[in-house]
Amino acid sequence: MELSDLSQPDMERVPETDELLTRLRQLERAARPLDPGSSRRKELRNAVVASSERFLRKIDTARAYQETDDKGIGLLASPISERGLPMDAVIELIEHDVVRPGGHPASPGHLAYIPGGGLYHSALGDFLAAVSNKYAGVFFTGPGPVRMENMLVRWVANLAGYPATAGGTIASGGSLATLAAIATARDAHGLKGADYATAVVYLTTQAHHSIEKALRIAGLAEAPIRHVPIDDRFRMRPEALAEAIAADRREGLRPWLVAAAAGTTDVGAVDPLDAIATIAKRERCWFHVDAAYGGFFLLTEQGRRTLAGIEHSDSVVLDPHKGLFLPYGAGMVIVRNVEQLAASHDSYGHYMQDAVREPGEISPAEVSPELSKHFRALRMWLPLILLGTRPFQAALEEKLLLARYFYREVATLGFELGPPPDLSIVTYRWAAAGVGLERANEINQAIVDGVRRDGRVFLSSTMLDGRFTLRLAALAFRTHRRTIDLALRVLREQVAAAGT
Repeated sequence: MELSDLSQPDMERVPETDELLTRLRQLERAARPLDPGSSRRKELRNAVVASSERFLRKIDTARAYQETDDKGIGLLASPISERGLPMDAVIELIEHDVVRPGGHPASPGHLAYIPGGGLYHSALGDFLAAVSNKYAGVFFTGPGPVRMENMLVRWVANLAGYPATAGGTIASGGSLATLAAIATARDAHGLKGADYATAVVYLTTQAHHSIEKALRIAGLAEAPIRHVPIDDRFRMRPEALAEAIAADRREGLRPWLVAAAAGTTDVGAVDPLDAIATIAKRERCWFHVDAAYGGFFLLTEQGRRTLAGIEHSDSVVLDPHKGLFLPYGAGMVIVRNVEQLAASHDSYGHYMQDAVREPGEISPAEVSPELSKHFRALRMWLPLILLGTRPFQAALEEKLLLARYFYREVATLGFELGPPPDLSIVTYRWAAAGVGLERANEINQAIVDGVRRDGRVFLSSTMLDGRFTLRLAALAFRTHRRTIDLALRVLREQVAAAGT
């Protein structure tokens, strides 16, 4: 009998015992492929590992960006249907239509954006997490995963210089982590709907758009936002912040949130956190630091100097899928007083009455918007416990130095430089003498487009004060000096091709 012949049982009629048992046997047989045996698991696993090895064997020489006409549209030729495909056909689809086109964040030449690194050790952690399928939201059902996450949260809180009262969670990324921080700040200040139109937020034009998005999702779309002036290195000016807060108080408004950056997305700028912290404390404002990109540079001596003052913040967001090179899908929020985080996120359902809380262990579901929660901690814990922190520290220090190396060398090609890099992002542009702004913007557009089509490295651009500006972001763990030298060579070729 075909599976399609097994009609939905008539719930108004209780099947006879023999009929019920027959149907159950049929359904069990039909569902059996969901639980493959040892030999089939080995066959599937070997195919996946072989594909991953093909990918990794050529990762150092493969294009960092693969421009294709089809853009993976072949995937749509194999829609989901009742009957599956052979594993070799599925692997071919993945390699040709999913992995091949577009950017390759695992490549050493991915210098366009802040990547998710794709550590192999983390991939193994994800595999174990998926196979074991441990629930990581509540201590009662997943004491191991919850202890692991809390241990990692404590490690990161210590790294940021937070006190023992701090706590947090590993979310799916910086955006969700930011939302949790904003909601906590809102509630800690006792803001209600009637207050929103006068509750003022302070940030700069360089702040990541996830902050304003989080404000909107948290119901604070009416809250006035002040874009604090920045200096010539795109960093918030503390004196301008103080002046803006004073002006708003004179108008009867309610300053409540200051959001600073520890590594902006555009230029990698780090706001003067220590000075901002002093103002925020004096003005009784919640001080939030977006360290999604820059936070894990705290593992380095230079990073600790650059990010001084982060320890005085009330909340901070750091993304392990950036500075710890994990695959995409891990962002951490840490709040100085974990009770405030829990007050905004804890909830209870009667079906959870058996879940007795463990003293001293906070369940992630109590401090996060998430209830169904992937066991993300394993992808972070496994590489750290296997390798220790030293390789991460070395890789991060290397990226800081690579940015400075590129900053020096790209000037010799005739590029106009942006500010010296605070971390590992460099901005620069081609601006030949006598060339107007519009033409210069066109030339820089042609250069970045040519680099992308070439594909050996992947660079990006932004607009700064109306100027089309090129960006290099050195954070992929496979990026080394030879990658930067290749980027310089490609830029030299593209400048020549642009006819400058």
